[in-house]
Amino acid sequence: QVQLVESGGDLVQPGGSLRLSCAASGFILDYYAIGWFRQAPGKEREGVSCLLTANGATYYADSVKGRFTISRDSATNTVYLEMSSLKPEDTGVYYCAVDILALNPTPIRPSTYDYWGQGTQVTVSS
Repeated sequence: QVQLVESGGDLVQPGGSLRLSCAASGFILDYYAIGWFRQAPGKEREGVSCLLTANGATYYADSVKGRFTISRDSATNTVYLEMSSLKPEDTGVYYCAVDILALNPTPIRPSTYDYWGQGTQVTVSS
């Protein structure tokens, strides 16, 4: 059974940094896409970043390019989202998810993802 468990969410001041983790288990596939999404109150869930395990390619939403970095530790099957220069508009619940087909990694659309974690809250506020 596929399980995705996020952690690392917190309250942080504007300009600060945070690292989110997503521990993945239960996979039998070698190649898939793993993505990070976020959802602010009253807004739709949006794609933030994704990584293709087949070749390590990474993709980012324009709003986070240059500030966020996605990476993966294949030994532990953990995916990280390093976030820096955080802004109040980065506030939301952050989810990791897996797309088992990984055919169209961009744009990063929630509808193409098959498995989801429970989310972790990130709040950027002074």
